[in-house]
Amino acid sequence: MSNTDNPFGGGYGATSGAQTVSFGTAPNGSAASAGEVIMDTTTAGFSKDVIAESKNQPVLVDFWAPWCGPCKQLTPVLEKVVRAAGGRVKLVKMNIDDHPAIAGQLGIQSIPAVIAFSDGKPVDGFMGALPESKLKEFIDRIASPDGGRDEAIRSALEAAAHAVEAGDLEQASQIYAAVLAEIPDHVPALAGLANCLIELDDIEQARATLERVPADKREDAVVRAADAKIALADQVATLGDPVALEARLSDNPKDHRARFDLAMILNAKGQRNEAADHLLAIMRADRAWNDDGARKQLLQFFDAWGAGDEASVTARRKLSSLLFS
Repeated sequence: MSNTDNPFGGGYGATSGAQTVSFGTAPNGSAASAGEVIMDTTTAGFSKDVIAESKNQPVLVDFWAPWCGPCKQLTPVLEKVVRAAGGRVKLVKMNIDDHPAIAGQLGIQSIPAVIAFSDGKPVDGFMGALPESKLKEFIDRIASPDGGRDEAIRSALEAAAHAVEAGDLEQASQIYAAVLAEIPDHVPALAGLANCLIELDDIEQARATLERVPADKREDAVVRAADAKIALADQVATLGDPVALEARLSDNPKDHRARFDLAMILNAKGQRNEAADHLLAIMRADRAWNDDGARKQLLQFFDAWGAGDEASVTARRKLSSLLFS
């Protein structure tokens, strides 16, 4: 098959950099079975050689093709590292020119691609030729008692955080959901998913997500922050028209209720500094108003924003100056 005909060639050509390609469950910890640790397989043999065998110990599948230059670089080094692993993993090689179906089902679009299977499922992988030291790290992770699950979850949470920063809340939600499919009571994932749902205005689903947090973890900072956001969202839903509130303040700057409600709305819009300044203004004018309600609400903002948030740091500094001047 030519490079043009091959769906993994041409525009899908081999890459030189490594990329994580999957996330899944950990191996079952069984010892490697006897026999050669490196073999070739076919589409027909994949179920026995990979799926079934991965229930005994992790199996790496090397998807390659004769025309692939980086494959020729990777394969001998990969074989060396697998043999040095002493049976902790097996290596199964699949020529995608002769057997393209499995690679296509896995969505592999560039080679070399190495996918690790454990307990019958793909759990990790990379694309591109890696140096020997990185291959050793990969195999050590896959062959560890947790099959690299902890590392995979850490990477998944980082990816979710990057998605949130990029404003892709749907993608972040999917990643958090994937983590929760592995560990249903994973607190950072539950809090992360709840935060995404809050931002997507699905408050009831966010509330239901936080109800899954174990009772002994309810006071974790990330959970408290999400709880505070839900409480703020509940409050904001009853506040009314910000334009009308601004008009009231223009007529009467001492209308603390209007200023308080406006602060709540501004916070809901993401204007944290402006929200904090309105609450601080109430405190300067009348510290006792509404049973010290402005300060208490500001502290709730800090919980929702997080201690390291820039708005929290700035407003805390202003609050300290006001309280201790």
